[in-house]
Amino acid sequence: MGEAHPSEEALLSSLNEAQRQAVLHFEGPALVVAGAGSGKTRTVVHRVAYLIARRGVFPSEILAVTFTNKAAEEMKARLKAMVRGAGELWVSTFHAAALRILRVYGERVGLKPGFVVYDEDDQTALLKEVLKELGLAAKPGPIKSLLDRAKNQGVPPEHLLLELPEFYAGLSRGRLQDVLHRYQEALRAQGALDFGDILLYALKLLEEDGEVLKRVRKRARFIHVDEYQDTNPVQYRFTRLLAGEEANLMAVGDPDQGIYSFRAADIRNILDFTQDYPKARVYRLEDNYRSTEAILRFANAVIVKNALRLEKTLRPVKKGGEPVRLFRAESARDEARFVAEEIARLGPPFDRVAVLYRTNAQSRLLEQALASRGIPARVVGGVGFFERAEVKDLLAYARLSLNPLDAVSLKRVLNTPPRGIGPATVEKVQAIARERGLPLFEALKVAALTLPRPEPLRAFLALMEELMDLAFGPAEAFFRHLLLATDYPAYLKEAYPEDAEDRLENVEELLRAAKEAESLMDFLDKVALTARAEEPAEAEGRVALMTLHNAKGLEFPVVFLVGVEEGLLPHRSSLSTQEGLEEERRLFYVGVTRAQERLYLSYAQEREIYGRLEPVRPSRFLEEVDEGLYEVYDPYRQSSRKPTPPPHRALPGAFRGGEKVVHPRFGPGTVVAAAGDEVTVHFEGVGLKRLSLKYADLRPA
Repeated sequence: MGEAHPSEEALLSSLNEAQRQAVLHFEGPALVVAGAGSGKTRTVVHRVAYLIARRGVFPSEILAVTFTNKAAEEMKARLKAMVRGAGELWVSTFHAAALRILRVYGERVGLKPGFVVYDEDDQTALLKEVLKELGLAAKPGPIKSLLDRAKNQGVPPEHLLLELPEFYAGLSRGRLQDVLHRYQEALRAQGALDFGDILLYALKLLEEDGEVLKRVRKRARFIHVDEYQDTNPVQYRFTRLLAGEEANLMAVGDPDQGIYSFRAADIRNILDFTQDYPKARVYRLEDNYRSTEAILRFANAVIVKNALRLEKTLRPVKKGGEPVRLFRAESARDEARFVAEEIARLGPPFDRVAVLYRTNAQSRLLEQALASRGIPARVVGGVGFFERAEVKDLLAYARLSLNPLDAVSLKRVLNTPPRGIGPATVEKVQAIARERGLPLFEALKVAALTLPRPEPLRAFLALMEELMDLAFGPAEAFFRHLLLATDYPAYLKEAYPEDAEDRLENVEELLRAAKEAESLMDFLDKVALTARAEEPAEAEGRVALMTLHNAKGLEFPVVFLVGVEEGLLPHRSSLSTQEGLEEERRLFYVGVTRAQERLYLSYAQEREIYGRLEPVRPSRFLEEVDEGLYEVYDPYRQSSRKPTPPPHRALPGAFRGGEKVVHPRFGPGTVVAAAGDEVTVHFEGVGLKRLSLKYADLRPA
């Protein structure tokens, strides 16, 4: 238990002036523009503690929303060490907050009390089943992406059909609409939600039921939302609804780190915060405690070229530092060799090093190069713990025990471990379900009375009866009985002789996790919210390999950012719009600001693209930065001459970006980018305009 009521001095003494001002903010809306490494978590934690200890706010009136379960747990732990009653705080992700509301009030929007949440594999399995029922030969992947996109935007999936080509995923629009409709029907029939449904149902509940909204607002009188730049339209509406007229909302974030538009995140949510809340106070955290001065000078020079941002310049607390180093490789293989040799030269511990790249495909050569030099490494973002087959088997039994309507889980465990119920029997059971209009589990009971060789079905039903009796007791006891009753460990040893020990260790880990849960339902809810693997990026003694998107929120003493080339970073898929290009620049900025002490950048002069070796050129993001902010580095080539930096392409009309100009119609603006004979300018009050230099008549401001 921490100090009951820390003094004001104790709460404020470790903060800088900007952090202190944000912590002292009491009522009304506030926007904290928190740069990378500026101590935003410390600021939020101290602000919550200040509300409780010095302003008399009850912990049960405070909601803090984070984007990962790990961040939520860390925040809870820090607050428990600071103030009494912190256990009553509501600290969670958006989805966890929404699921908590639905567990209490879900029946008001038609949810069954024991509803389950399907993960991505379950969602795919259900889509396959729907496609099979409709007699359609299509892959579920693109359809699942469409569903996710629609639900993140908060629109019915059918609304996105008009944006699609006439044929999508091999289906006409009409047939695709049939699939989407049938999928949602199947979810309802099975008492299930997919991940995207959690927030949608909670939003529907709060929008339609004033009584519930009033109760939830009492529980969330003071709201903090972290990473506000990453909120999607549904999360934005959810937040605004909870904030209500009082609007005691503190939004914390950094538009310069908005990199998730592919998940429907809308950077305008943070850019327009002061329009949504005209009385909002704005606090800027610009002191950076993470990176050296050399790294931050480079980072600031990168991001200043973006037009869609809130003014902010990171100031280094750590002065000086190693220069940012740029390596020009002859090929992608040469680049991987450089990375491995430089890491070997730096020496252990290797877990202080991260290698970041734009696409997963870039990891193969890096893995090989590191392995050939005996450097241990791991790829971050692989298969998560709760996505492993043996774990999913046991979870499926648990979900079915609580919700017999869950046909996806039923099909997974019906013959796992094998008990003599083959595909032909399953087909017959499904036929009974269709003919009689029964849920699959009820059809199973009919089949056990009518089909020849009913013993395996009866044995399974008897097992499920036992498990259903245990489903409302402790989670660990449920799983231990399940393992014993099915002899599941023996099945793993027989089915997976090569890695049975690893799988059995995963089973033990599941039991350890279940021991911490209050009930089986509580355990399954936690699993549903963490199944999208939030594995720790650090692994003892191993180099971390990861995409730039996976690196968000992390930091490492040494960072290698590879493939800084046109077509990779910025990625070729993002070059058609200014918004896409700016997001790629933000992605580069995020990668740069992960580095604490050393930053290496590299690019190849040729790379294999679609099976052919093609010449490539350095990224425009490198060319936008003054050459004095990095040094060309090549410790491995024996040469008497100093390597020259990559040539900068002269931009049309001598524009390089950042110049202030005046247009006869649009008025004053700032040059953002130039390509060919076109220039893109951000005009005040007008926005981005792409102009032909031949006709634009731009003049210096």
